Amino acid sequence: MPELLIELFCEEIPARMQQQGGETLLRLLDEALAPLNPTNAVAYTGPRRIAASLTVMDEVPGRTISERGPREGAPEKALEGFMRKHGVTREALVLSNGFWLLERDEPALGAQAHIAATLPDLLRRFPWPKSMRWGVGSAFTWVRPLRRILCLLDGAVVPFSLAHGDDNGHGLQADALTEGHRFLSPGAVSVNSVANWAETLRARHVMVDATERRQSITEGLNALATSEGLSVVPDTGLVDEVAGLVEWPVPFLGRIDSVFMDLPPEVMQVSMRVNQRYFALRGSDGSAAPRFAFVANIAPTDDGTLIVTGNERVLRARFADARHFWDLDRRQSLESRLGLLDAVTFHAKLGSLGERTRRMTRLAGLLAPMVGAPVAECERAALLSKIDLTTGMVGEFPELQGVMGGYYATHDGEAASVALAVREQYTPRGPGDAVPTAPVSVVVGLADRLDMLCAFFAAGEKPSGSGDPFGLRRAALGIIRLIRENGLRLDLVRLFTLAAEALPPELRDAPDLALLPQFMAERLRVQLRSEGARHDCLAAISVGNTDTDIVRLLARAQALQAMLETEDGTNLLAATRRAANILRIEDKKDGPHEGSPDPALFQQPEEHDLFTALERVETPVEAAFAEERFTDAMREAASLRPALDSFFEQVTVNAPEPALRLNRLKLLSRLVRMMRLIADFSQIEG
Repeated sequence: MPELLIELFCEEIPARMQQQGGETLLRLLDEALAPLNPTNAVAYTGPRRIAASLTVMDEVPGRTISERGPREGAPEKALEGFMRKHGVTREALVLSNGFWLLERDEPALGAQAHIAATLPDLLRRFPWPKSMRWGVGSAFTWVRPLRRILCLLDGAVVPFSLAHGDDNGHGLQADALTEGHRFLSPGAVSVNSVANWAETLRARHVMVDATERRQSITEGLNALATSEGLSVVPDTGLVDEVAGLVEWPVPFLGRIDSVFMDLPPEVMQVSMRVNQRYFALRGSDGSAAPRFAFVANIAPTDDGTLIVTGNERVLRARFADARHFWDLDRRQSLESRLGLLDAVTFHAKLGSLGERTRRMTRLAGLLAPMVGAPVAECERAALLSKIDLTTGMVGEFPELQGVMGGYYATHDGEAASVALAVREQYTPRGPGDAVPTAPVSVVVGLADRLDMLCAFFAAGEKPSGSGDPFGLRRAALGIIRLIRENGLRLDLVRLFTLAAEALPPELRDAPDLALLPQFMAERLRVQLRSEGARHDCLAAISVGNTDTDIVRLLARAQALQAMLETEDGTNLLAATRRAANILRIEDKKDGPHEGSPDPALFQQPEEHDLFTALERVETPVEAAFAEERFTDAMREAASLRPALDSFFEQVTVNAPEPALRLNRLKLLSRLVRMMRLIADFSQIEG
């Protein structure tokens, strides 16, 4: 099959848009070239180009097209309009099933012709997140000015132009030319295949594969760091960004002046990352090293001496700014800044950050006894938690909120637990973060997220679809992880009630507050799904269950999952579903069939056996649930399996005798009622 290569060469594309651009190009090509059955599609992205290679068929196969026209007997003008539209005469039409029908053969179309016909429109409608116009004479837009279009089919140029009517398309036409590195290998060069394109560009200092550039950056930085007994602070996001900034990555190490080494390591790392895209290094003991790493886009002739010196000079200026904020912020205690929070709006309906802080302080005091934390320290940490938002350092680097508060609290002489809680209030930020375990930190983290959820739900700002501008789903997952990983026995509904009591009076009874338990349940299912656990087990034990103790719910779900993974559990599930289905059908006829079965009416031993088994199991199951011995409860329930199997094999539930049928349905009803203490098995998948 012919090989297609298309490269779109332009000015520097923002790193954050490159991967999406490559994925979009593949998607649009797959749609536009569908008649050619494209396969083996690969995207290539970089600072100045996005490209794609794929294989296609030689031609679009010929076909017969049928177009149905007006009904027989329709007005003549309708028929004339149909013929005029398709450029045919009446002789080309036939009658079929009461309609005029036009059938015509569409000949096969070569791949080159189809590609040339479809690509101009594809490029004109390419959906970049942000596009720009340039030059004159064309309304064509691209992420940055587009300079070249390379399009080859089996080595031959696919000729097309972006000109359209009076729009000159910036004079862009497809050819076989690409360009190498802007500085190391400037100028155009001709290529004739995908392999030749990649090899030619590599010879001209361009790595076309973003994955290869990422690997080169990682390995190069690690090698340099290891040579000095250091390690690179992991930062996948920064590696991805730098890979989108350079075409020919060349790593270097620079030195940090000792005068700046007393700055908090987080300040140095964030300043280097945000301002200069530098990588932080650390020593074998984990402490910040007086070195930094960076990646250049050229291979200098002086071994990088000039480049390293220049970057060290720039970093000194950046750290001098950080030093200014660090020294200035510590001149005032956190507590002295407390009044500034009243001047910072949190949300139009929810008041200022000062009001939010007071709500959190109250809630932290209520949560402290539930978690086993000292009340005074929890209230103090909550009171100080948001004050670092008013400092110069956090104003410059918002990523450091919480972290700087912890440093400033320590500087002010606050208790170690208070400073740690201020620092850890936002963790876990994501699924890879560790969860705080210090009691005061846990309390402040819960107070922060509980207030956030209640406040925004009450204000009508709950998430919708994929939109979650206030990060409420992340806040909910944070609550779940704080509770789960610390084994806290908390009633979420009560916690939400306590949090809502401090909201502005007009929001305390907002209807959306009632949605919070279900919102949390959905987040818990998402969390279990991400862990590979059976979220349907959680759904099964949640139906009709008002319990919001996450630890207890998960213990029940885990015990249920363990039971269902056994043979007895699988068969018990099938039998219980069968019993529930029979009852549902029969209840529609003349139900409900409630009440206790009468043993005197049993005619077969299997009825007695199931009744006896239920009598034996019910009390132990109820006791095990009351004592939270869920595994024991599941084991007792699973012991019903032999009696159930025999019952369904030997007993006809819908007996012809009405009294006997009713008694057997009552027996099944008793079974289903007891099993619903365990779970609603209709929620179990499979």
